[in-house]
Amino acid sequence: MLRQRVMGLCAGWEDLNDAEQLRTDTVHQLAAGAETLASSPTLCRFENRQSRATAWAVNAEFVEQFVASHRKAPAKLILDFDATDTPVHGEQEGRFFHGYYDCYCFLPLYVFCGDQLLVAYLRPSNIDPARHAAAILKLLVRRLRQEWPRTKIVLRADSGFCRDMLLGWCDRNDVKYVVGIARNERLLAAGAKLIRQAEKEFTRTGNKQRLFAAFDYAALTWTQVRWVIAKAEHTDKGSNPRFVITNIVGDPQKIYDRRYCARGEMENRVKE
Repeated sequence: MLRQRVMGLCAGWEDLNDAEQLRTDTVHQLAAGAETLASSPTLCRFENRQSRATAWAVNAEFVEQFVASHRKAPAKLILDFDATDTPVHGEQEGRFFHGYYDCYCFLPLYVFCGDQLLVAYLRPSNIDPARHAAAILKLLVRRLRQEWPRTKIVLRADSGFCRDMLLGWCDRNDVKYVVGIARNERLLAAGAKLIRQAEKEFTRTGNKQRLFAAFDYAALTWTQVRWVIAKAEHTDKGSNPRFVITNIVGDPQKIYDRRYCARGEMENRVKE
């Protein structure tokens, strides 16, 4: 039944009702390794029977396969955290309307390292996108350091994961991070001079401008001051300032371009 369900999903047949036709399809019978395949009610019972322990075991297997894929200890691992929508079309338990995605959905959390999936955690959509991210990061770091104690570990994520508890755990446990932070009045004020300079240079040259700076910043609820990288970008579409928080020391533009922007490739994995 597991092979039947996975092969159906891979072939684009996501609805359990599709099993009524696919169960007699010879290609799907061959792929699943059985002459008689399960009906949609049977598959429904199979899926709903799975427990929290099953989900844990599946994700643990993802991590063990990732570890086994390396012949030697990697110098650095970048763990990409991201949440996305999984739309639902019925009355599934735990579904909620999400304003950003404009649909009823779940909000699973994914963790990738390169093109390899480490965690796929199904959650309802009426929660903070960073919910349980700190606990998952702690479990991953513990397991990876058991295998590779000298490997440098980096957390990379968008502004939905800019949470003091998550960043504080990284600071205390020698985990580097480069995480987006949402624009606000204080950040825009701190970067105002750079933003004006980018606009001035664009007006003078007519060419796209990208200027970088860094400064200390702390929200009122944070336990400590942290380093924020500001990118002042100005194009023919106007100003587009961005901010990233990090505990990595180095050139702000290199950290932004080489470390943070590379997370766009992880978003392709999520789409896949």
